[in-house]
Amino acid sequence: MRQATLWSNACQQAGAQLVSVGLGESGAVGDRAVLEETLAAQAREGTDPLWLVLAGHGTFDGQAARFNLRGPDLTPGDLAAWLEPFHRPLVLINAASASAPFMNRLSGTNRVVITATRSGHEQNYARFGDYLAATFTDPAADLDKDGQASLLEAFLSASARVAEFYKDEGRLATEHALIEDTGDGLGTPADWFRGVRAVKRPASGAVPDGARAHQIHLIPSAAELALPAEVRARRDALELAVFRLRETKSGRPEEEYLRELEQLLLELARLLDEAEHRP
Repeated sequence: MRQATLWSNACQQAGAQLVSVGLGESGAVGDRAVLEETLAAQAREGTDPLWLVLAGHGTFDGQAARFNLRGPDLTPGDLAAWLEPFHRPLVLINAASASAPFMNRLSGTNRVVITATRSGHEQNYARFGDYLAATFTDPAADLDKDGQASLLEAFLSASARVAEFYKDEGRLATEHALIEDTGDGLGTPADWFRGVRAVKRPASGAVPDGARAHQIHLIPSAAELALPAEVRARRDALELAVFRLRETKSGRPEEEYLRELEQLLLELARLLDEAEHRP
């Protein structure tokens, strides 16, 4: 499978451990049981994200979605139960057709969920996964030119390439990827972003997606790797606090808003300055 090769290449460049399920000989227990055992063996605490990528084909019968495996298929409920004990950051990517119903069941605090489709009814072959896997080793995916492609940037770049494919082929697009990182289970399409910032939001007024995903990198830059893990974690928390505060600006007294913003920005500046001058 081309997509599996692309993910393998990206993980090799990142120095990340890759565990594949479903590519070798079919065992007696089936792929679903192997996946469950593989997830159970992973660390449940920590600051480094655990990535789970589903590459293949999915189905939807109008009520329930499934990811097709050799043996029993995988359901959103299966994954939700297996991932419940995890408190570390999670990146959950379902790059299959009919993948959207997985988003609502898997979204949560400190999780980024990406699906190749916006509906279970988008059941044609999804090309999004191939493009996504390729973006992490493509310098063009680094939209903000900071020397690394974030998960958000990879999502946006892959979505743009999918749209370009259907346009060049003169075909109606049958897949529309979504990203979700606020825990509301709604998801945001790529065309709601300008650069790396969402400029549209749902009518419900929910917090825009993307800020957390922009902090996660499969292949970090040298500057990112130079920061201690605890500094990265605190920086990320402060940056998210600034993002959320700015989302409340229109409904806050200006003096109060500016005071809180200044406190967060000063703490962030001190943190990064101390890290830069650490012996």
